[in-house]
Amino acid sequence: MDKSYVWHPYTQMSDWNRWDNRVIVRGQGFYLVDTSGKKYLDGTASMWCNVWGHGRNEVVEAMREQLKSLQHSTLFGLANESSTRLAEKMVKLAKGMQKVFYTDNGSTAIEAAIKMALQYWLNKGRPEKKEFLSLDHGYHGDTVGAMSLGYIEKFFGAYKPLLAPKVHKLPSPKLYGSGFDSHSALAEQCIEQAENILRKNASRCAALVMESGAQIAGGAVIYPAGYQRQLSELCKKYDVLLILDEIATGFGRLGNMVEYVAQKSSPDIVCFGKALTGGYFPLAVTMATKSVFDAFLGDCSQNKQLYHGHTFTGHPVGCAAALANIELYKKRGLILQIRESGKYIAARLRECKTFDVAADVRHKGMLAGIELASGGKPVLSLRNGEKIGYFVMQESLKRGVHLRSLGNIMMVIPPLAMDMRNLRKLMDTHLEILRKVETSLP
Repeated sequence: MDKSYVWHPYTQMSDWNRWDNRVIVRGQGFYLVDTSGKKYLDGTASMWCNVWGHGRNEVVEAMREQLKSLQHSTLFGLANESSTRLAEKMVKLAKGMQKVFYTDNGSTAIEAAIKMALQYWLNKGRPEKKEFLSLDHGYHGDTVGAMSLGYIEKFFGAYKPLLAPKVHKLPSPKLYGSGFDSHSALAEQCIEQAENILRKNASRCAALVMESGAQIAGGAVIYPAGYQRQLSELCKKYDVLLILDEIATGFGRLGNMVEYVAQKSSPDIVCFGKALTGGYFPLAVTMATKSVFDAFLGDCSQNKQLYHGHTFTGHPVGCAAALANIELYKKRGLILQIRESGKYIAARLRECKTFDVAADVRHKGMLAGIELASGGKPVLSLRNGEKIGYFVMQESLKRGVHLRSLGNIMMVIPPLAMDMRNLRKLMDTHLEILRKVETSLP
């Protein structure tokens, strides 16, 4: 039935239709269970969002309780209790932010953010500030505005006619392949180039949009110390808003609940999603400072209000999940557990580095990228012609683990609360696949 009716994301369906696919029917701890009863360790955190694994817990119970009293109520002209309580909680959590705008997912949170930035300058009487800046290798989602900011030719070339024409690219601080010997020297060069671009274009630019702490879809590019803080200072210097994307990097992925606080940077707008609800409900938030919000105030006839919204904005079930999720972080001391898990992952990654095919290994918290290359060239296919991404996925499934690489980069990005026994199995599987890749090169 799936092969007859479902169109899968980022998947060549002619390949999908020839594979022996798994249909997942339930979750059990950190495992997904298919129709035959076989279990697979959720090694991708169900697309980078799962926190607690799968099954009954306080977050699930909060959703069940919310469904008994209010299933959905619009925020167009009304309020609801759980969205109000969550907004208060998020403002206390996210230093410097004062207002919460609700959306359904990360891409739509970014769309809201860039519309806020454009209209902010229009409302301030500076309509010429309508261009954007973003980082090379950045990714912010698949909606039109998000694609414009994180343009990847292979992914989005077909949609180029839709995209915003003016997005200025700042260099990404990816050390591997840069020609630099140290992160500090690379960061210094990146900041110098960024300032040159800002100096020339800031008068026309509304905002810099960047992921906070690391670029995940860009292949686990970890920012050097001080890099994000310096970019934040440049935005202030050149009067450009800073929009930080913590959709995938916030809520502990890099070892900090709010990554921009750890980075000592000061955003004007910040987006959270994915782990916000523990991965159990589609919900995201776009948060803004008081100064950004105040620019939208005035008489209705001035037309300054934000013309943006979604049917399921502030969904009470999602907000109830997020509230319970945040409390569970505190109750279980999850950030401390993540930091301990990160130390274990770092130790196991040292074993990965012993393989010649592991040309570069990048890591922070519960995120790692293992870049596969041979002879200075990325490993994209094996001796038999099989694509490396397909190989990693199929080999992991044989071992009872679900992994999905980003091209030639094997990603370590498990559920945030994964226990040590299952982390060991996850890292063992990466090592076994690395060993097999190395013996299967052209």
